[in-house]
Amino acid sequence: MSSRLYPLALGNFAVGTGMFVTAGLLAPISQDLDVSLSAAGQLMTVFALAYALLSPVLAALTARLSRRRVLLIALAVFVVGNMLTALAPTYPLVMVTRVIAAAGAAMFTPTASGVANALSSPERRGRALALVMGGLSVSSAIGVPLGTWLGSASSWRATIWLVVALGVLGFVGVAAVVPDVMIEATGRLADRFAPLADRRVVAVLTTQLLLFAAGFAAYTYIGSLFDLPLPAILWAWGIGGVVGNQVGGRFTDKYGPRRMVLIGMAASTVFLALIPVANLALPVALVWALCWGALGWLVAPAQQYRTVAAMPHNVPIGLGLLSSAQYVGLFVAGIAGGLALDGYGRAGVVVLATGLALAALLFTLVTYRPEPTGSASESSKRVSV
Repeated sequence: MSSRLYPLALGNFAVGTGMFVTAGLLAPISQDLDVSLSAAGQLMTVFALAYALLSPVLAALTARLSRRRVLLIALAVFVVGNMLTALAPTYPLVMVTRVIAAAGAAMFTPTASGVANALSSPERRGRALALVMGGLSVSSAIGVPLGTWLGSASSWRATIWLVVALGVLGFVGVAAVVPDVMIEATGRLADRFAPLADRRVVAVLTTQLLLFAAGFAAYTYIGSLFDLPLPAILWAWGIGGVVGNQVGGRFTDKYGPRRMVLIGMAASTVFLALIPVANLALPVALVWALCWGALGWLVAPAQQYRTVAAMPHNVPIGLGLLSSAQYVGLFVAGIAGGLALDGYGRAGVVVLATGLALAALLFTLVTYRPEPTGSASESSKRVSV
């Protein structure tokens, strides 16, 4: 099973690098395109909003296609979008190209999670989802620091060309290894939003939105929060993310998603509040970033597992909604973080991120009840490989 999932992780690595690396390129982008730092940060915001809005629409349009074909189309669109970004001469045109790249990402990541779910047994589902989503955490450990360094040493456009190359490698891997999986899903857009009538589903999605809004309010503008070498901090955060994602998958299988969600969120809230302390010295910042990355990504497999349990007969739709919710959170983070930075400086961003994290924790404590024993492992799926 693992060998068939690695290309999906590689595709997510390309997607994650393409989106997250913007946070490390704000200075060169703002200089090249003659815009402010907060305006440069909106490139990630536009990407996130486009992803959130397009994900359910594109899922409905591609519902009758095999998942392998959807993955290949998604990566092709993602590659083309990033090529256009690298070539776009003005800020408005760069904005438009980010929407195209986001369309490819919006098709790829939820589909990759659905395929991972389809190819895994219930007792290994947490680890399978962690492996595929691990591409995003690995991108923050390797792709983002590398892209940030390349953007500083050469140009931010060189970094985008690196993303193009990663997308091409992901395309080749999916074409060569991933089997042709058919997952029963509806093509009606209205059916994509029908699960929102279930309070349990809404609770999962709201937690995801608030969680990502909190974390990325800080991450998007992390270059403005620290006076220390940014690539090193991003590298430490990414390494922590890789560890947290993999440990989170195994611990979710062993201890259940609720415990992982609450532990990860509580600890992340504390670490967001400690950003001013982390800025005192590089060794402190590296330890802080490592821990924050690990604790933040600890939650990711648990949230996906939780979604599968809430929607056992509509797994592709559920994972698509979860993905949309996290990108709405990224959109909120970009807008609110930019306003906080312009109005109150770095202190405003720290207070905003910590407040959102605390709100996410309190909301989850009130709304999340333990799943009945065995509910997730008994969830059914109709798949043809």
